[in-house]
Amino acid sequence: MFEIPGKTIKGKTFIFDPVRKKYVRLTPEEWVRQNFLLFLNRVKEYPLSLIQVEKEFVWNNLTMRSDILVFSAKGDPRMIVECKAPEISVTDKVFEQIARYNLRYRVPYLVVTNGVKHYCCKMDYVAGRYRFLPEIPDYKMVSGDGLIS
Repeated sequence: MFEIPGKTIKGKTFIFDPVRKKYVRLTPEEWVRQNFLLFLNRVKEYPLSLIQVEKEFVWNNLTMRSDILVFSAKGDPRMIVECKAPEISVTDKVFEQIARYNLRYRVPYLVVTNGVKHYCCKMDYVAGRYRFLPEIPDYKMVSGDGLIS
């Protein structure tokens, strides 16, 4: 758990999002998102400048929004992260949601977290399968500068 700047406005709590560079309403899901962002940045060395939060896109006439989208230095999407509140179980339904988002981006890494449990899988589009990884890879691996076989 990381120290996240916060403030109260009209009785509502807000926390600072370093990617969007603004205070956002604190909800259980937002708490997970902000802690995971800081984990990616401070522990796994993901540059905040190469991350987008709540990136909106349209797919099959439906507007969708990915929680966290990570890019390479070349601007290629490399990872989608779906965040859920801690009380939400990570189920097949959550993986189906992130898989739908990935139809748009076709990233090599998918992550689902509820702040308690984290799952990361590496996609293999040639073989048409995926493999769960034992931990979240550091940015060098995700960006394409390193390799996970």
